[in-house]
Amino acid sequence: MGYEWLALGAAFLWAVASIMSVKPAQHLGTFAYSRWRMGCTSIILSMMALITGGWYSVEWSSISAMALSGLVGIFIGDTALFACLNRMGPRQAGLLFSCHAVFSAVLGYFLFSETMTGLELIGASLVFSGVLTAIFFGRRKQATASLDDIKGNVWVGIGLGIVAALCQAFGGIIAKPVMETAIDPVAASAIRMIAAFAAHSALWLTGAKLAKARNAINSNVFIITAVNAFLAMAVGMTLILYALREGNVGMVALLSSTTPIMLLPMLWIYTKQRPNRFAWIGAVVAVLGTGILVQ
Repeated sequence: MGYEWLALGAAFLWAVASIMSVKPAQHLGTFAYSRWRMGCTSIILSMMALITGGWYSVEWSSISAMALSGLVGIFIGDTALFACLNRMGPRQAGLLFSCHAVFSAVLGYFLFSETMTGLELIGASLVFSGVLTAIFFGRRKQATASLDDIKGNVWVGIGLGIVAALCQAFGGIIAKPVMETAIDPVAASAIRMIAAFAAHSALWLTGAKLAKARNAINSNVFIITAVNAFLAMAVGMTLILYALREGNVGMVALLSSTTPIMLLPMLWIYTKQRPNRFAWIGAVVAVLGTGILVQ
């Protein structure tokens, strides 16, 4: 399987997981939910690496880089994204976060001399344009207007979104050299998650109000959180690391940013509200671009 399909597979799993996150995130609160999810993911990935022998592929020199990638890309990046979402709503936060594909492509060009062919550039432009169209224009006014209300200073929200996108890009950039070695992607992903979970736990131990759970966790919420952790973080993030081993950072980031497109039919089923024509136009354009990239 080519790295393009691995990145698209991760995007699909993230789309499924984002819908599954609604109930547990509302029950626990953003930070508590992230902490539980990362804790479950750390255990799942650690056990997988132990069973497959992946831990034997890890060299001491790789641990610090992968831990830093987890701190930057998962702990800081996800925290900034959730904060942006709370201030600006999912549509505008998604628009800002999708910029990580551009940042990754630029950083990959300057740091790793990654380039695209003319056909790949056309495909990449179509994918990015389609994602932006679907997010920027693809909302139903009567259904989501309240979700797009900006809370507080708009520039703070924009800044948080840009920080989230930059952290996602830098997380991939930091992990790229390590993933080109013989390290097992499952073990590498486990290191990233453990580092992010440790940071979340440290924040919780400080007694910070925002890190406390809104409600006590129950068995139903825990099961959903654990399944979500397995799909989005354990499998999804590991697929991204496999993709980074074979493909360039910019292309992997671009294809993994198609999650909003994959969400369209899922949200139609979940909310019973059909996306508008701009959302479908964006989806068609993105699919055409993806077809060019994976041929």
